Amino acid sequence: MATEIDVAVETFDLATNPRRELNARLHALAGEADPQPAHWRVVNPSGAHALAVGLDAPVAVEIEGHVGYYCAGMNKQATVRVHGNAGVGIAENIMSGRVIVEGNASQSAAATGRGGLVVVNGDASARCGISMKGVDIVVRGSVGHMTAFMAQKGCLVVCGGAGDALGDSIYEAHLYVRGQVKGLGADCVEKELRAEHVAELRALLERAGVDDAEPAEFRRYGSARRLYNFDVDNAGEY
Repeated sequence: MATEIDVAVETFDLATNPRRELNARLHALAGEADPQPAHWRVVNPSGAHALAVGLDAPVAVEIEGHVGYYCAGMNKQATVRVHGNAGVGIAENIMSGRVIVEGNASQSAAATGRGGLVVVNGDASARCGISMKGVDIVVRGSVGHMTAFMAQKGCLVVCGGAGDALGDSIYEAHLYVRGQVKGLGADCVEKELRAEHVAELRALLERAGVDDAEPAEFRRYGSARRLYNFDVDNAGEY
């Protein structure tokens, strides 16, 4: 991982420097094959919003503390690690790279994500992974209601439980949950966990660094495909 590369670390203190400067300096690295500095340490975030957004370079950004809304949104290539909790919309519309939250994540984590990997080592609140379009999400804890609403593509792995309306109006995303599911949303059903799904799940757990869960402990959920086209017999599910 990028965070393990032995490089000089650029420390940026948000207590004495503005957020705009941090983001501008990170944006300036876009397009560079060997961006320098490649490893950043952000201190005193104090819950600031929109930190490390719109990155497009293979850099590592370690944020030492809690962050507010939309941290690491629209991420490409970068590895962003939050050593704390994250507010609404962490890694929204992520395109590639990795975003790791060591604590808990608020609502809409990785919403509309198109690629990359998002790992939440605590719990994620409501609407985690809504409208996901290719991102892979691994949550070590539990997720709230309306998780994976209208999820189109990608994988969501939940090592804990899930709230009500899981996978409501889901398309073709793969959902794996180890714990109890309070309720399934419209057109979401439990599906067979076949060998190819076990292999997919094992690979995701390894990528996320989860070594205390076995694929056989999970259940798989996905679309029943009743809502792809309007059918009056299914009108109550729309």
